[in-house]
Amino acid sequence: MKKKIVSCLICGLAYAMPGVAAEGDGAVAGAISGGPALAASAPVQDEWAFSVTPYFWAAGLSGKVSQPRLPAIDIHADFDKLFDNLDFGAMLIGDARKGRYSIFGDLIYTKIGSQGDTPRDILATSADVKTSTFAGLLGVGYSVLENSPHQLDVVAGLRVWSVDTDVTLKGGFLEGRKRSDSATWVDALVGVRGNYNLSQKVYLTGWGLVGAGGAEADWDVGLGLGYNFSKSISAAIGYRAVGVDYDRGGFKFDAVLQGPMAGLTIRF
Repeated sequence: MKKKIVSCLICGLAYAMPGVAAEGDGAVAGAISGGPALAASAPVQDEWAFSVTPYFWAAGLSGKVSQPRLPAIDIHADFDKLFDNLDFGAMLIGDARKGRYSIFGDLIYTKIGSQGDTPRDILATSADVKTSTFAGLLGVGYSVLENSPHQLDVVAGLRVWSVDTDVTLKGGFLEGRKRSDSATWVDALVGVRGNYNLSQKVYLTGWGLVGAGGAEADWDVGLGLGYNFSKSISAAIGYRAVGVDYDRGGFKFDAVLQGPMAGLTIRF
């Protein structure tokens, strides 16, 4: 199953959320990149162009978590129950571009509480799970299109993960048992990002990254629709999915975060 996911990602979406033509003479505004970049593409130019994008990602969490000497727990915290499960979330993207080259970063922090199921309900019947997740991506990109209103970048970067899980077991022999554990690791990622301008105001954008390192697999895909209000401000909505499979020393975090997102980009 994991091999199928990885192969689909390699063949799939372009990476980033930039992409929209600016007003007036049809020039294209400055770019953003990172996780979902939610911004506009930039023409090849000799001066640096910068942008920042605070965004909100209504990410649900599903998968398996475990700690040493505890059973694996299946968690399902869907985004449609976001306000029941999400305790805190903060997301920010930054981008710098000069000519065909770009440097980007994407910071994500979420704290999610959910109910979990244990295998065969023998040692415990269920569990309360609180997961704090930080993911920080730093990458570089190179545009393979020249003199085009559209954009396609080849990108590579490193993502640092830091995950904390607090587990309280219910029922069975381990009733009331509480455990906390954490892990930090780094993955290398490669992929593409791109955008397609539907008009001077409206754009489509997508991205896809895949990699590994400390984790056995790490991937990030998304698709969005944006609107350029001016040369300095644009907004976009979309859907993003991020998956990671980490299993070391009895600590397991094999999970997918996915859900709708929205962001506002400021370029300068």
